[in-house]
Amino acid sequence: MSDFKLDVVRGQDFPEPGFRPEKGKTISGAEKMNAAVYKIFGVNYAGRRATSDGFFRGNGADSDSLGLPNGGDGKREHGSRKKYGPLVSGTAYCISSCGMILLNKIALSTYNFNAGISLMFYQNLISCLVVAVLSLSGVVSVEKLNWKLVRVWIPVNVIFVGMLVSGMYSLKYINIAMVTILKNVTNIITAIGELYIFRKHQNQKVWTAMFLMIISAISGGITDLSFDSMGYTWQIMNCILTACYSLTLRKVMDTAKQLTRSGSLNEISMVLLNNLLSLPFGIILILLFDEWEYIITTDVIKLPMFWVVATASGLLGLAISFTSLWFLHQTGPTTYSLVGSLNKIPLSFAGLVLFKVPLSLPNLFSILFGLFAGIFFARAKMS
Repeated sequence: MSDFKLDVVRGQDFPEPGFRPEKGKTISGAEKMNAAVYKIFGVNYAGRRATSDGFFRGNGADSDSLGLPNGGDGKREHGSRKKYGPLVSGTAYCISSCGMILLNKIALSTYNFNAGISLMFYQNLISCLVVAVLSLSGVVSVEKLNWKLVRVWIPVNVIFVGMLVSGMYSLKYINIAMVTILKNVTNIITAIGELYIFRKHQNQKVWTAMFLMIISAISGGITDLSFDSMGYTWQIMNCILTACYSLTLRKVMDTAKQLTRSGSLNEISMVLLNNLLSLPFGIILILLFDEWEYIITTDVIKLPMFWVVATASGLLGLAISFTSLWFLHQTGPTTYSLVGSLNKIPLSFAGLVLFKVPLSLPNLFSILFGLFAGIFFARAKMS
């Protein structure tokens, strides 16, 4: 889910920190979102001193407010901030994205929690509460919901819920490295959908990369010593639903923007809209699949550490929205996309080591080949 959700932000044009709109012009949703991200991470949106130091101080104060002398020291401070800003934001993005997946795996496999829908419901509820608190405190700007917008968004949200549920169950039964490799299939389905629906053609490098992804997915499945047919079925469903979510979101986005007061729909508004609408669907699915009986009888929910893991995972899932925008603004779409692909390498190996996955040499080669294909795909898309 997290990996795909970030694709929504990649195409947005984010202004520089010192950007100020001309009088009489309205601020776009992307600009409002950028201001919110900088406000959250303690960055001074009014000036060009937006940096990682502001993140650690938490108040966005500049040298004048801190009583520091201007001149040479100020220039050195600005240079230091400019130097370390991408590093800190990139680290925060990588930690939040890797941490969420690892913690979800711990909750589902290590604690053997057999209620993925309930876990999704709990994490989405956390996201709604946190965004609501941030909105009420004025930290982020969220579009007001209306029935017309909700009605347009329901088809997107149905696919969104299916995507989350299938992702939870695939992660329970398959090791993280293979989930990462199999997720590459989503790019292939999405590219085919873009070709037939939006008439968007890819270059030869992209199709070559996708062909390599198919080979790595098939060889990885064949050589997987912990192969689980149920897990692979859930993952295939997840790939299809994630691609459908991407294509459906692209189709309804323009209509959804017209139904908002500002004429735009930023990332945090989408987070709130998706998570809020998913709650009634989650309740229905919990009742339909009798998960409520499991919840009231299992001993897992009596363990405090399980709640720590589940809550931390939900918070990290929300943190991805902020850290990705922060990192995207500090660097750019090219670096952001490449780091996102490279981030899968430590995640895959961490999953293999932490969960003691049985591994053969052919399977290891398939995983490495799939990670290489993912990086090649990112570079091909940049071209």
